[in-house]
Amino acid sequence: MTIPETDRELIVARRLRAAGCVFAEDEARLLVAAADAGTRPDADAGTEADADADADALESMVAYRVAGRPLEQILGWAEFAGRRIVVEPGVFVPRRRTELVLGQASAALVDDAAPVDEGCGPATRSPTVLELCCGAAAVATVLAAEHPGLDLWATDLDPVAVHCARRNLDGRGTVVRGDLFDGLPPSLRGRFRVIAANAPYVPTGAISSLPPEARLHESSLALDGGADGLDLHRRIAAEVGEWLAPGGTLVLETSERQAPDTQEALVAAGLRARVVRDDEIDGTVVVAVAR
Repeated sequence: MTIPETDRELIVARRLRAAGCVFAEDEARLLVAAADAGTRPDADAGTEADADADADALESMVAYRVAGRPLEQILGWAEFAGRRIVVEPGVFVPRRRTELVLGQASAALVDDAAPVDEGCGPATRSPTVLELCCGAAAVATVLAAEHPGLDLWATDLDPVAVHCARRNLDGRGTVVRGDLFDGLPPSLRGRFRVIAANAPYVPTGAISSLPPEARLHESSLALDGGADGLDLHRRIAAEVGEWLAPGGTLVLETSERQAPDTQEALVAAGLRARVVRDDEIDGTVVVAVAR
């Protein structure tokens, strides 16, 4: 006999709650819906075999979640800025706080929307934009939707992240594999109007204290920022000047505690930098402008 959907949600929620999931009811609803959608895509499905397939799929997903795998990796997507971003197993899951990076990058594009003199009178040049350490390219994906026509690039060292980013951008930008700016064509030097980055900033010694969802199921390449968490930030500060266009903007995610040191590194590299904080989403970024 087929168990009603509401009953299945209650059963799943009890198991998730016992495993320590804070939002067990919400997660149960999503897992039940995903099991149905994944195994019964046809509107007229509903046989006993279909129900068994639903049950098997749901049991598999619940087992993964109870074992600590991120919900987003099980569902295959994460919600970011009101959009679904494809998330594959092992890839860094976009956090809500990174929406502050998106917002500041988008604002910089709006501020930079004035016509550019190309030598034959004013013309509109498609801004060249980069998401550095892109992971699934959540920021770049939303920028592509909200600012059509960008010359959009994304780069990451993790091959799983690169594959995932290409799925999300779906031809609306170019994704390359490389360590920071490595892998980008030299012709892009001095052309980026906006560079958005959520580079790793967790101190190496703090990795072991992260929740298991991150510690066990996300790439260390996306987390480990070195002894004080700022190794990548200092490298970005040292290199970003040659990639930004005059007056171009870097938006770099950091923590509230680390923000002053991130800002100091960028100022020492010759950029004008300020800290922006959003308490509602617990987001902190440093916005730096090339002189």
